[in-house]
Amino acid sequence: MIPRASIGHLFRRAPRRERARKQRFVYYTAELRGGADAMSPLDISDTQFRALAARISSLAADYYAQLPDLRAYPRVSGTRTREAFDQPLLEAGLHSTALDTLAQVMEMSRPPSPRFFGYVQGSGEPVAALADLLASVLNQNVTAWRSAPAAVTIERQVVRWIAQALGCEEMTGSMCGGGSAANLMALAMARETRLPANESGAQPGIVYASSEAHMSIPKAVALLGLGRRNLRLIPVDKQFRMSAAALEAAIAADQAAGHTLIAVVASAGTVSTGAIDPLEEIGAVCRAHGLWLHVDGAYGLPAALVAAEKFRGLSAADSLSVDLHKWLYQPVDCGILLFKDPSRARTAFSHTGDYARVLDADPVEGFAFFDESLELSRRFRALKSWLSLRYHGLNAFRAAIRTDLEHARQLADNISATPQLELLAPVELSAVCFRYVAGPAGPNLDELNVAILRKVIENGRIYLSNASIRGHFALRACFVNHRTQPADVAEIVPEVLRAAGEVIAGQML
Repeated sequence: MIPRASIGHLFRRAPRRERARKQRFVYYTAELRGGADAMSPLDISDTQFRALAARISSLAADYYAQLPDLRAYPRVSGTRTREAFDQPLLEAGLHSTALDTLAQVMEMSRPPSPRFFGYVQGSGEPVAALADLLASVLNQNVTAWRSAPAAVTIERQVVRWIAQALGCEEMTGSMCGGGSAANLMALAMARETRLPANESGAQPGIVYASSEAHMSIPKAVALLGLGRRNLRLIPVDKQFRMSAAALEAAIAADQAAGHTLIAVVASAGTVSTGAIDPLEEIGAVCRAHGLWLHVDGAYGLPAALVAAEKFRGLSAADSLSVDLHKWLYQPVDCGILLFKDPSRARTAFSHTGDYARVLDADPVEGFAFFDESLELSRRFRALKSWLSLRYHGLNAFRAAIRTDLEHARQLADNISATPQLELLAPVELSAVCFRYVAGPAGPNLDELNVAILRKVIENGRIYLSNASIRGHFALRACFVNHRTQPADVAEIVPEVLRAAGEVIAGQML
């Protein structure tokens, strides 16, 4: 925010003729609006804004302070939320009393608790959250430099920072809503490179991914008109990594059948187990057959900041996705698509109407994100990451990621030391899949673990999610929360055992 004194100082320094012109403009526009004191019905005074902002800041600060003591999941139901918020649209506003219901919104929201271990849900770092407020105040539409000079420059800088941190300095890219959007755009670029469709329409083409690939990959293949039947899901090894030999065999079969091959999607941290596909081997296969290599690292890639050896071969990728709102702790939404060749992005996405055409040829001032991405209207996503990284420094994020990896190993050790529990997958990153086994074998064991998970969530002390591991129902904990402490991790096994005891006791009644 520029202090008023600074604005006044600049104004006093302006030439006398310019000052007079500005004063005439102010008086003229005020007269048009009905007088100097006239305000839009949607505007609020400086005093009102400061009071509302202070109230919301206080709510947020209290919320952060209470997080360690809150339930990991709220006591809430569909009926209760509907009754709380199913209200008629008002013709007359409530003004400051409209904020009274925010307490209910917070009460019924899933908190970023240090004991929330479900999904791959980042923890919403507070400095970044504050930056999000300022981004909304600035209300930049980050289409092109001319529309949002600072925002476009900052986003390009954040993209460069992340590419460099991942060891992919040669890549550029843009921010997007998340991994699903990034994966869709990457495969659109691959399709236009190998089997152009923008002018004449899509044709069937083959895309390869592991059987552990994220659900956004089949969606992208469908949306691009390639057909889900043309997505080859390659078997995985004991570590849940794509088999390069099986990939080679599938490629050979498709070539023999005369199919057109487009791309391979490798995973750098699968959503279920955190498995990292053998990127070097897959990259060699792609080079041998002229295939686009996209690496889906939405969840796992930030771990390259502390364990680069796990991601050898990453630089061979033509494109990769990473979500800063997952393991870089940023508020949603904050995804990035990186790619090597901007001309491929422009081929896929550049189609500009005359009303949006950029006239400046300068490489900075003439830059437009809409020429290299799916979106036209784009919010100022980069401000939170830019401020958060500047405030804390990259080493603070490295330390938080190391701690998450340690928490996963701590839980795995606790499970291995508990006879009633069984690890179901290797712990490659920060996801831990396990189940309760001190019950009847067969389908009943899956049903028992479903009941245990429901009881854990109902009890509210911790939150776990689930996964399917080689056909077995698994309890799953994922550590991507900078607030989690070893004591929080230590509660997981006792809570699961307590829930199991309650479930079994209830079944015996």
